[in-house]
Amino acid sequence: MSEMNVPFWKMNGLGNEIIVADMRSLGLEISADAAVALDQQAGTKFDQIMEVHKSGSPDIDASIRILNSDGSEAEACGNGTRCVVSWLHGESAKEHWLFKTAPGLLNATYVDDTKITVDMGVPKFGWEDIPLAEEFADTTGVELQVGPIDAPVLHTPSVANIGNPHCIFWASEDVWTYELDKFGSLLEYHPIFPDRANISIANVPSRDRIVLRTWERGAGLTQACGSAACAALVCAARKGFTDRKATVTLPGGDLEIEWTERGRILMTGPVEYEFKGLLNPETGEFVREDV
Repeated sequence: MSEMNVPFWKMNGLGNEIIVADMRSLGLEISADAAVALDQQAGTKFDQIMEVHKSGSPDIDASIRILNSDGSEAEACGNGTRCVVSWLHGESAKEHWLFKTAPGLLNATYVDDTKITVDMGVPKFGWEDIPLAEEFADTTGVELQVGPIDAPVLHTPSVANIGNPHCIFWASEDVWTYELDKFGSLLEYHPIFPDRANISIANVPSRDRIVLRTWERGAGLTQACGSAACAALVCAARKGFTDRKATVTLPGGDLEIEWTERGRILMTGPVEYEFKGLLNPETGEFVREDV
């Protein structure tokens, strides 16, 4: 490997596979080809890479750039942000953190590795903010369906932007009865979503619980998607299905989501450390340092 190697940590947030890459000393970015190559190697398959850069400001702890496993950039990753907080906490025993991201500044609070809270900001519901390719006055339910026109399997999803675009279908049955692995990729690229979208299926068994599965834009089916959990809660609350705080149960476990009266979304959940290593940001080659 070259002298350009950067340290990385393989972690996960409820099974959402995350790589945290320390780019602060090198000042480069991981190429899209390197991200794809890294995902194709045994042991380093991931959903998102969280690149940690110097912020350029004494008031901001770090700047974060996010890559999906297909090499595309993402605007938000709540599970990944919790992983960054846990990793940085190992360097400095701070409780409160401030990050610069593509959509804006993110605050986070560390209690321990089982309880990290990220302020995901204020959701957007305007059709042009999501964005959608055509105007919808009411984004709690837009014209989109899965299956035959006269007998759709799923229809009229809610849409929202949580730093990235989300589409939530409401299911009356178990979310596992739907073949999200087959239609998720088609809907991600549906013409109605000019920037593509994260596609989720949600079931609401009670006012304080949502069960969710997500096809993540640029990553496919994942065990957990923090921003999708946030989108599901705010959209459910808008439709009157839930209160402003609920447990969102994902395949990988539970997240606590609260949509505060100030309009901000707070996401709380755990992280898990797996291993660390060295990564070449141009080629995706890596060396694993510990198990």
